[in-house]
Amino acid sequence: MIYTDIVLGVDIGGTNTKLGYVDRQGRCLADEVMATRSDEPPAVFFRRLHEQAERLRTTLVPSHRLLGIGIGAPNANYYKGTIEHPPNLSWVWVDIRAELSPYYQVPIAATNDANATALGEMLFGAAQGMRDFIVITLGTGLGSGIVVNGEMVYGSTGFAGEIGHTIVDPAGRACGCGRRGCLEVYVSATGLRLTVLELLARSDAPSPLRDLAFEELTSKLIFEAAQDGDPVALEGFEFTGDLLGRKLADAVAFTSPEAIFLFGGLAAAGELLFKPVRRALEENLLNIYRGTVKLLPSGVAEGKAAILGASALIWNELAKGQPDRP
Repeated sequence: MIYTDIVLGVDIGGTNTKLGYVDRQGRCLADEVMATRSDEPPAVFFRRLHEQAERLRTTLVPSHRLLGIGIGAPNANYYKGTIEHPPNLSWVWVDIRAELSPYYQVPIAATNDANATALGEMLFGAAQGMRDFIVITLGTGLGSGIVVNGEMVYGSTGFAGEIGHTIVDPAGRACGCGRRGCLEVYVSATGLRLTVLELLARSDAPSPLRDLAFEELTSKLIFEAAQDGDPVALEGFEFTGDLLGRKLADAVAFTSPEAIFLFGGLAAAGELLFKPVRRALEENLLNIYRGTVKLLPSGVAEGKAAILGASALIWNELAKGQPDRP
């Protein structure tokens, strides 16, 4: 009998967890979403995850083999297979492998969601064939995954690559990490909203955004206003893109990537964001790097990106023959 080799990709989010089975070609054969409910103990969550995964597995053709499990989660440590003090989750410390070992005897790998996204880009997206690139994920916050010489950069702690927590302004906006002025509180959906509110407060220019409370002001509404030519919304995108381009120029000085990919809801703004980022990036690059770095949209469909990224992590580890680090 010929078997279809598959892996289980899992993306653990603060509200929902996505899971799906993915083959070697990056085809998502079956997937679904379950509530995370991190107010419950981790053991309860992983039992529910196993039950949900097994129900989903019954929808697949019988002739398949589960080779491994990849987990993407906030503050997941690649080396230890743990989740440590994750934002938006009530858990303090979770040993993922220990929680899953009663249910599965296959290799398990874990990393943060941005690293998983970068691996998905490398295996199944627009970074196929590239050995040096950076992926920036732009959602509620800013995540980043850095690949050098074909390998994900984890550093000595397993937490390397936090471009979103480099400092823009030491006396700036408060960040959820406890410091001030981090890039992600300026360059993210949340950061764009704060920027537009500040611009509205400093100006009396007419804007359809002016009468909205912060809770009502979304990055989607700002995008739509910018498309209609609203000067405040346009200035918000200019400011956001300029900051990101400047910080990416710094990142290029460290790794000299072939390309930088922008992924996530904010990146869907297209040239409203890409144009100022591209300009600021080129203007602030060291001369030897100018003209060498491509700024590109992600090549992975956002709807399946979280699952594909988590599955790419374990496919990559299986290919290296080292899916389980001590």
